[in-house]
Amino acid sequence: MADGTGATRFLEWDGCHNTRDLHLPGGPAPAVLVRSDRVTALTAVGWEALLDHGVRTVIDLRNPDETAADTHTAPRPPAVTTLHVPLDGIEHRDFWDVWWGTPGFGSPEYYVPFLRRFPERIADVARAVAHAGPGGVLFHCALGRDRTGLIALVLLRLAGAEPDRIAADHALSDSRMPAWHAAHGRAYDPGPVEARMAELGTTGRELARRAAEWLDAPGYLRYGGLDADELRALRGRLEGDA
Repeated sequence: MADGTGATRFLEWDGCHNTRDLHLPGGPAPAVLVRSDRVTALTAVGWEALLDHGVRTVIDLRNPDETAADTHTAPRPPAVTTLHVPLDGIEHRDFWDVWWGTPGFGSPEYYVPFLRRFPERIADVARAVAHAGPGGVLFHCALGRDRTGLIALVLLRLAGAEPDRIAADHALSDSRMPAWHAAHGRAYDPGPVEARMAELGTTGRELARRAAEWLDAPGYLRYGGLDADELRALRGRLEGDA
């Protein structure tokens, strides 16, 4: 993790493929916040690495049907507290009938529409981060890219990260997608998303940058329901008070 901006930030935990420290401005100690793909595939060695890194709380952003279908490679250590805070709100069909199954849902094209529609769901995750127990906090979805990327964007913006830096953080996941899909027995085809970006005349990185530029994180989280004490606690977590 020499410069905090590239491949050196990845945490090679056995069973995960897209895990890295959130690169916060000011450089708090590692394990204040970690973003990841799903941790259910961690081996015993992988869980040991997670604990050695200082993580004690895992926030699972996936939907209930995803968690119900989980198979676990190794038991989750008792020292780890798991919080399930589903982000999607998949029952809100007014939103998801537009986005579900589209290439835009596999890219930051849907970030600003989601942020506009679901401030309270983002705030629920932020609240869970703020009130987590001592130790590092890891948040994850399935791939560690889209839902995890949304939360990373909001937290990084609250911490004062510039949009270009946030976009660079988001783009790091791209190199990890082939290995993730191969490990889970799935074909990886970035073609539909790439075609959608070409149609829009932009890139996923640029869309992430625009979303970060649009976001007023403190005001947005207050609008989503965080009170002053919760926002203060969240800022403290981002500053390494864990």
